[in-house]
Amino acid sequence: MRPKGASRRGRKADRFDDAEPEYLYFPSEDHDEFDDSEGENAPVTDGPPVGDRWSTWDQSTPTEKGPQPRPDWVITELAAVDTEFGIVKTGKEADVFLLERSVPGTERRTLMAAKRYRDAQHRMFHRDSGYLEGRQHKESRVSRAMAKRTAFGKEAIAGQWAAAEFTALCRLWSAGVAVPYPVQITGTEILMEFIGDEAGTAAPRLAQLRAEEADIDDLWEQLGRSLSLLAYDGYAHGDLSAYNILVHHGRLVIIDVPQIVDVVANPRGRSFLERDVRNVGAWFVSRGLPPEQVEALVASLAEDARLRG
Repeated sequence: MRPKGASRRGRKADRFDDAEPEYLYFPSEDHDEFDDSEGENAPVTDGPPVGDRWSTWDQSTPTEKGPQPRPDWVITELAAVDTEFGIVKTGKEADVFLLERSVPGTERRTLMAAKRYRDAQHRMFHRDSGYLEGRQHKESRVSRAMAKRTAFGKEAIAGQWAAAEFTALCRLWSAGVAVPYPVQITGTEILMEFIGDEAGTAAPRLAQLRAEEADIDDLWEQLGRSLSLLAYDGYAHGDLSAYNILVHHGRLVIIDVPQIVDVVANPRGRSFLERDVRNVGAWFVSRGLPPEQVEALVASLAEDARLRG
């Protein structure tokens, strides 16, 4: 197998280096002259021997890779390849694909979710205005363009979503919040832990669970623990509901966090925090959770976030 590097890109100068060839072929008078015209005209490809592309691990900078210590399943070998198995979920801002990263010739393989944000022309920024309050861009002209929703401003907003989600996932995972582990980001693609089984079947959303399939009290406790860690760090999910929470073998995992809200800097921070709890709390109440537990969690999270009033 060809090693990953310059040679895979078909650079002729790198094919032999200074190595001694095993044999040389010299045509004799009894044979037709060797015709290598087909070889000269053969297309040079840079694709891997298997899969759809080479691993993009080396295309991300250290700050564009997930926090350490990394889980054992994360594949960082440069000889790895990525194979796409289709779409898992579609959304207004991004689509999620199932991706396998493997090392050819070995048993090293892992499934990941590849979340790809759409470009500005194919994305709906219906949630931008409230979430962007309290956020500042390092260049004032960019902030003004974003506020006015100019064409340039929309492009700037588009570029922020993938980076915002990756940064949020890194921070939340490091804090112990139940979110998918963020593997890496390249441009507008985030590779993260796939929440599902080894066959590629994604875990169901909380909203898809029947009451008899769920331990309501345990799931509520797991949710409260994660939201408390989030609030203690000064944040709220910002768009939490039973549709962006996954449940895999009893484990609750929060997803879709690009709009994470700084509840201190954002003037509407407290309202986002309260709305999160009441939105998802409605699902639990409909399945037997006492309503007062929802309000108790709202008050507890406000205290964790050190919010007054």
